[in-house]
Amino acid sequence: MRSKFTLIISAVILFIFFSIAFVSCNERIDAGYEGILVKLYGTDKGVQDVSLVTGRVWYNPLTESVYEFPTYVQTINYSSFTVNAKDGSVFTVDPTLSFKVKDGHSPIIFKKYRKDIAEITETTLFNYIKDAFRIEFNKYTTDSIISNREKFEFAIQTNMGALLNKEGFNLEQMTSGIQYPETITQAINAKNAAVQQAMRVENELKIAQAEARKLIVLAESEAKANELRKLSLNALLIQQQFIEKWDGKTPIYGNAPAFFKSVN
Repeated sequence: MRSKFTLIISAVILFIFFSIAFVSCNERIDAGYEGILVKLYGTDKGVQDVSLVTGRVWYNPLTESVYEFPTYVQTINYSSFTVNAKDGSVFTVDPTLSFKVKDGHSPIIFKKYRKDIAEITETTLFNYIKDAFRIEFNKYTTDSIISNREKFEFAIQTNMGALLNKEGFNLEQMTSGIQYPETITQAINAKNAAVQQAMRVENELKIAQAEARKLIVLAESEAKANELRKLSLNALLIQQQFIEKWDGKTPIYGNAPAFFKSVN
């Protein structure tokens, strides 16, 4: 009876084991992904324990595991952090990173980090970004960062691209989202306001000068017209105008003399 019971228990365990194995031992690697087959146990562990697989993958779920690494471009908006410039000013960086895993490099990346792509993105790559900005910020003072912003950004992207390429990634694009210290922002705003005010004053001066020139031209024109009128008003012209305007009656100035008195 004991042997039969042991045999039954063994059969049940084997049945459960093969049922789980049959259901779980295959997985399909979709387009846009690379599959990684990882050996968890056995003589190959630590030597050739990671291999690249595609399509439908059959594996032993008790001794192997399958990971999927996306090979399409991913864009990550990281949390902002602060960095000190060479002169001690504190800048805020709010980076965005677009990257992709280099084709065929998924096994190499997994061997080094033993993490899936999501965890590598959130931790390892974020640390790389922080280090890249800290190194570059330590080379510049606040004024030189502002005056050499394009050069500064280019240097960070170049260094970050070289680092990611070495680790098996392609850098597609990176934006720093640098925010200046409040004092610098206020100074820049004040400078911009002064420039705008100077431009307004210059424009107003130009308008005033134009109006003054206009008035001068009008005055000169009026003076010339008056001069021409004076020259044209000679005695003969005045007499002619008098004759043209006379109505044929004797002009009376004041009260006319009365010669007859009316009798009622």
